[in-house]
Amino acid sequence: MSLTERRIGLLFAVFLALLALGVARATWLGGVRANTLQRAANTQQVDQIEVPARRGTVFDRRGIELAVSEPAADVAATPYLIDEPAKVARRLAPLLGLTENDLLRKLTRRDTGFVYLARQVPGTEAGRARKLNIEGLQFIPTSRRDYPRQWLASQVIGAIGTDGDGLSGLEYEHEDVLGGRDGRRRIVKDALGEPISVQETERAQAGRDLQLTLDSGLQDKVEDVLADLGEKWRPKGATAIVMNPRTSEVLALANWPRVNANDLGGAPPYASQNRAVGFNYEPGSTFKPFTVAGALQERLVTPTSAFHLPPTIKVADREIGEAHPRGAVDLTTTEILAQSSNVGTVRIGQRLGARRFDRWVRRFGFGRQTAIALPGEESGQVLELDRYSGSSIGNLPIGQGESVTPIQLAAAYAAIANGGILRAPRIVDRIDGEPVDRARGRRIISPRTAAQVRVMLEGVLEAGGTASEVAIDGYTLAGKTGTANKVEARTGEYSKTRYIASFAGFAPARRPELLVTVMVDEPRYAIAGAEVAAPAFQEITRFALPYLGIAPD
Repeated sequence: MSLTERRIGLLFAVFLALLALGVARATWLGGVRANTLQRAANTQQVDQIEVPARRGTVFDRRGIELAVSEPAADVAATPYLIDEPAKVARRLAPLLGLTENDLLRKLTRRDTGFVYLARQVPGTEAGRARKLNIEGLQFIPTSRRDYPRQWLASQVIGAIGTDGDGLSGLEYEHEDVLGGRDGRRRIVKDALGEPISVQETERAQAGRDLQLTLDSGLQDKVEDVLADLGEKWRPKGATAIVMNPRTSEVLALANWPRVNANDLGGAPPYASQNRAVGFNYEPGSTFKPFTVAGALQERLVTPTSAFHLPPTIKVADREIGEAHPRGAVDLTTTEILAQSSNVGTVRIGQRLGARRFDRWVRRFGFGRQTAIALPGEESGQVLELDRYSGSSIGNLPIGQGESVTPIQLAAAYAAIANGGILRAPRIVDRIDGEPVDRARGRRIISPRTAAQVRVMLEGVLEAGGTASEVAIDGYTLAGKTGTANKVEARTGEYSKTRYIASFAGFAPARRPELLVTVMVDEPRYAIAGAEVAAPAFQEITRFALPYLGIAPD
């Protein structure tokens, strides 16, 4: 056989082997792998995509939008399908709000076939990016939460995460109302990837809307007042609450420092906290009206009961004096409250005794959550009766040794203001236009006792009272100052440099329609509630009374 014939035979054998291999491969794919490949082909031609539900809108009491959802898209890429990554990064960066370097780093990844370039890109920018027709990009429908008033009540409203679920505030607490339910869509495409059939396999269910009791105009004013207070006294933080004491509706709830709800990452964790519900502090003298109210209700004292008060009083191993040294005096119950006498309040607490005092503390709601519809609410700390020491009845009646939250204190003062009914504070008024059930509340003191305490608290703002400089033309005010040492966590002793300054009051004094509380955490340059917190109360109240249409006395 010639060399040529041998070569032809060898070539034929090679072709025959290749043909046999091709037949075997075809048999394998057509028989053994047929079902798998059919599923893969269907996957390439049929897309199952999630259709995000529209999140419910949050409104204030006047219908002003505080949180809304807008169409958006998550922009992703398959890196190995991207030609000229540097050029793509340059074109996309301004639309996605990223730097070219950050975008290029994602587009050149070779360890994955899928990478998110940007999440929740606004619909306008996502649409412009889509029109660039860049192969390898994906646009996944979603929505973007926007807070039109930015700074307003941001710690109250809260925020959502990149997955669209509530992370904090009302967004978290009412996720079941606002969130809705996502749907699913089946899209069949032709060989060129163009849709030829779209079917809703599961319809998205939009979230429901929340209407709050907050008033944006009043909230804005309160936040401005706290901003001025922060500028002047440089505290660690401050909180103010404005309520209608008759209905327990929260009309404003503000925290300082403020936070931009559209940029929560730009604020420290401390500022993001809603301190109105999540901050425990010793109330100091703002607690004294509850000691007096209990003694009045038990008929152990009257507003005119006279007390001979020495400069100090010794209770067990503790000697308690006044904020400012004085000699022996004779004061009535009313004067004790107006002048914020520690010695006098301890005497009243001693008449109550430990068991009755403990019962009245709890009756006013201290030591448990108020049930306001906000997450992260603390319960405060109230000493158990069996843990009282010999000196407990010396410090507890004057607001030392127990802790409260700002919202607890506001709710308790509302009970005095409204005639004796303790109610849960309300911040959500309606869900999808339907009124939310209102708690009926429970009577904790008689109308007579409540009226007596209200009249006594007028004396705080009159000549000789601790806040005598606070006044508003045409209105009689009532309230109480508070100045309390903070406890040093390391030693458990009262600090000599860190204080809480506070004020709680209402107007008009004889028929209250407005309640305002102010708490200032660690003010500098001054520490007294009368100097730091009372002027903020005055400014808020001076604005709120005519704004809400509350007539003068």
